[in-house]
Formats: sequence, structure tokens, C-alpha cells
Amino acid sequence: MASYNSIHQEGIEKKEPTPLEKHVMFFDINKDGVIYPWETYQGFRKIGSGIFLSVFASIFINAGLSRKTRPGKWPSLLFPIEVKNIKLAKHGSDSGVYDTEGRFVPEKFEEIFKKHARSNANALTAQELDEMLKANEQPKDSKGRIAALSEWKILYFLCKDKNGLLGKEKVRGVYDGSLFEQMAKEYQSKNCK
Repeated sequence: MASYNSIHQEGIEKKEPTPLEKHVMFFDINKDGVIYPWETYQGFRKIGSGIFLSVFASIFINAGLSRKTRPGKWPSLLFPIEVKNIKLAKHGSDSGVYDTEGRFVPEKFEEIFKKHARSNANALTAQELDEMLKANEQPKDSKGRIAALSEWKILYFLCKDKNGLLGKEKVRGVYDGSLFEQMAKEYQSKNCK
């Protein structure tokens, strides 16, 4: 099995993964560049999600993204997501923090908090999150709205603090791909005590 930063068979070194690729790589449990629903499920369980949320997320995410990340290929009932093509699965009604190539756009990230974080400059309340989602809605984009709503609500549910705030650093961790590894370590250490 080759890792993401290994040299391909042709002898060409693979480029550094984009932040969007890093965002999903946590769920590629066997690191083969393809994420199957059972890997998405395992990833959600590793970060402490319950069985119901993990099952729902694995079906919803893989069914929604598989076809988009496999252009020119026959649909697969295994619903694989190809990590290298995750940029093709970007949806509308989003924050714009990832550009069309999957790169992180710092200005758009900061804009989330400048525009919507009123009660605390470094966090979003549930109401502020709802207002942000509403502001990002694009006309006639029900799929994009559903995807954005699902992503953000799951993030809020998993990462809000005891005061109901979704912290800026948690959100940054989602975008740079570090949050899920951090959550898995915290969950594992909590279970080992």
C-alpha cells in the first residue's frame, strides 16, 4: 500500500495534498486513496460519534460524494470516494473557504467570524451558525444547502463547547485537516482512563 506522499509507480512524486484532501484523508482508514462507507463509519466512531450518527454520515456522505469524485466511471454500489478528486465534490451554498482546487482561502475563513460571530469574535453560537448558513444560500441550490447544513450542524454537534460555542480554532482544524486526528486522540485518551 502506498502512502499519500510516496512515489508513484511511474517514479513521479505526488504533490502535497490540498487542504480539502487533508480534510477527508482522516477517513481513508487504509490510506489507499479511496474512502468507502465502512471507512467513513470507522472514522466517525474514532472521533467519538455514536452509532446512529456514524451510520447516517457514512451513507449520506458516501452516497452524496462518490459519483462526483469518480468522473467517467460507472456508478458503484460500494459508493467509494476518490480522495484525489474530492475538489469535484465541492457544493454550492458553502463558505468559499476552499477554492475550486481545494486550497484554503484565509480571507474567506476570517470572513465567517467577522460577519457572523457577534457574541464572541472567536466562536459561533447556534443562532449565528444558522444566520451564516442562510447568508450563504444560493438560489435553486437545494443540494448545496442540504450539504452545507449537514456539514455545519454535525460539526457544531461534535465540537461545540459547554457554553454552546463553536470555536474558531475547531473550525480552522476542519479546514486544515487537523481536527479529526485531534478529536480521535482526545477520544482515545478519554477511553483509556
